[in-house]
Amino acid sequence: MSVFLNVLVPIILIFAAGFLLQKKQILEVGAVSAVALYILNPALVFRTFYTTEPDADLFRIILFAILFLLLMLVINKVTGLLLKWDTDKTSGMTLATTFMNAGNYGAPLILFAFGDTAFSYSIIFMVIQSLFMSTIGVYIANRSSLSAGDAFRVVLKMPVFHALIAGVLCQAVQLEITASYMDAVNMLADAAIPVVMIVLGMQLAKITVSSLDWKVIGIGTMLRLVISPAAAYLLTLVLQTGPTLSAVLIVSAAMPSAATIAMIAVQFNSSPNMVSSITLVTTLGSVPSLWILLSIFGV
Repeated sequence: MSVFLNVLVPIILIFAAGFLLQKKQILEVGAVSAVALYILNPALVFRTFYTTEPDADLFRIILFAILFLLLMLVINKVTGLLLKWDTDKTSGMTLATTFMNAGNYGAPLILFAFGDTAFSYSIIFMVIQSLFMSTIGVYIANRSSLSAGDAFRVVLKMPVFHALIAGVLCQAVQLEITASYMDAVNMLADAAIPVVMIVLGMQLAKITVSSLDWKVIGIGTMLRLVISPAAAYLLTLVLQTGPTLSAVLIVSAAMPSAATIAMIAVQFNSSPNMVSSITLVTTLGSVPSLWILLSIFGV
């Protein structure tokens, strides 16, 4: 019960604040999201990569993210073939179950549950997932008219990508940033997580579903909340990650579908009702599933 009260409930309350804010229509989610996207998240990403020296764990996170992506793509392809789904339905299911909410939900949960070192790992994984969503996710949603080159150009325009490059370069040349400037970066970076949590609540308030196909939603929920962390566990064994990094990767993989993916599905008309439904159901279902998972890790 302590896991639920001390880790999950504080996070749920922040999500609920954003949800109620959007329902009251006090602010537009786009405006708040833009602050996080263009200012706060880049500051957090810059600080993480500026203060993180390249080591074996960094390369393990990158390799894990790539292998996990490929594995989930294969699982979705096989599922679509076995159930004789058309391309649109398979693409929608792939979007909903391959890309998890590692940023708005996963990063703060890991911070509360495992501490600062684990949080640094989760930010690196979040950035990689963000790059994947903005390229491969957009490509899957609109594969009929979007080329791989177009998808790559999307990444080049992302503020977090610029912050990543700047952080890596500054760390590589050992550029010393004076305390006053670093304090300014820290102020913005520290604000990133609570703001993106509020944004997630606001995004969930905008999700609408017309009719629920419970069979499809059940399959999507199983893939996202059960198969996904099981696959992550196997990959951590193969990559021989340490206990803390393994916990971060498995818990991150157990996150619900990303609300950003639901927006991408709506924008490109890639089974938007199905993706939105799975996003909403997995977000609600993640409360008991993450409670169980964190209890297994002894949190």
